[in-house]
Amino acid sequence: MAQNPVKQRIQWFAVHGVIRGISKVFARRGDPQGRLLIDPDIRANPVAFQDELRARGPIVKCRAIYMTVDHKVANDLLRSDEFHVFGLGTNLPKPLQWLATRTRPDLLHPIQPPSMLSVEPPDHTRYRKLVSSVFTPRAVAALRDRVQDAANTLLDDLEDEEGTVDVVDRYCSQLPVTIIGDILGVPDEARPHILEFGELGAPSLDIGLTWPQYQKVYRGIEGFNDWLSNHLHELRRNPGDDLMSQIIRGSETAEGGPLTHKELLATAGLVLAAGFETTVNLLGNGIRMLLDNPGHLQTLAAQPELWPTAVEEILRLDSPVQLSARIAAEDTEVEGTRIRRGEGIIVYLAGANRDPKVFADPHTFDLQRENAGKHLSFSGGRHFCLGAALARAEGEVGLRTFFERFPDARLAGVGSRRETRVLRGWASLPITLGTARAMSSPA
Repeated sequence: MAQNPVKQRIQWFAVHGVIRGISKVFARRGDPQGRLLIDPDIRANPVAFQDELRARGPIVKCRAIYMTVDHKVANDLLRSDEFHVFGLGTNLPKPLQWLATRTRPDLLHPIQPPSMLSVEPPDHTRYRKLVSSVFTPRAVAALRDRVQDAANTLLDDLEDEEGTVDVVDRYCSQLPVTIIGDILGVPDEARPHILEFGELGAPSLDIGLTWPQYQKVYRGIEGFNDWLSNHLHELRRNPGDDLMSQIIRGSETAEGGPLTHKELLATAGLVLAAGFETTVNLLGNGIRMLLDNPGHLQTLAAQPELWPTAVEEILRLDSPVQLSARIAAEDTEVEGTRIRRGEGIIVYLAGANRDPKVFADPHTFDLQRENAGKHLSFSGGRHFCLGAALARAEGEVGLRTFFERFPDARLAGVGSRRETRVLRGWASLPITLGTARAMSSPA
């Protein structure tokens, strides 16, 4: 059922509108958090801003929150029992929390319970154990073969294309939607819904949305909730061999009792959103970075064993997930700064990934970097991304196969970035493919 328009407006005002208005004032006064939320230049190119924060120390105090781009601090926070994840709006001032709670729509959201992104043990342990039992190394290895087959098929379809192609629309989004559709048992004819809902719902991780952005996000989440709920009911009636059917079966005998439909819906939704949205960005970011570094493409053609390192460097330098956040569960101290219970810290993953204390010459795309995999793009600790191995496989196979097939691909325009801050990727990326090369055998 659609939310009452008045309640919807109040919900936006409480969770986003006030924050956006205050952030504009704070940004004019130089507040880092306000600038992060408001400044389009930081969204377009955040590296200079990250370096500015780094120069201010390991913990940066903002008007309403703390921030860090320090790799050690970020790594420790992600693993600390003294800091927890939290749901959207739960750290607002009390009056706004009251408004947000009473106008919240009865829809699942990626950063509201029971999503794994916003709960801690024991609930988090229960949900994670269920998904981990399905995403085994053997299952991921089998999916890698499926990634290769899907990449070959998609690139076959591009061979006869002339002129300019939007590689995000025709390849970067189609490859992960094929794989995640297989995982979730989604029939081919329903897979365009994943693309549609992903595009509408991607900004849902951001705070301070405009009213038009919030309306688009709401439509996307509402449509996705309805579709996924019906899909899970259908899989219960007619289970298949897909991983989601296995999760449904496992949820009925889960430790701690069967998952409710809402818990299962949240778990399935997160698997879909995390497995699709971030990989689209990884592939798009990777293609753009490699086209900007043609010397690296020549090296990779001669030394294909360097592809895993190339993917780690792409993840490090242009992380698909830029930001995370934690809230202090008790009074504590971080690097000499006293953090009180209930105060939050923005963990700037993308900034930590360029910490010169960990990564020598951190802004350089280095195919020989020995510690490239120390990035925090998949978070860390108990909330480390369950799909990291699959994302790496999709990145490596998807990028390698693309450039093996189209070694003469070139940029045909500047493209456009997605209007999101937490997620970073390309909305469109026009390229000229050039002459296709005969398909090579998988490495």
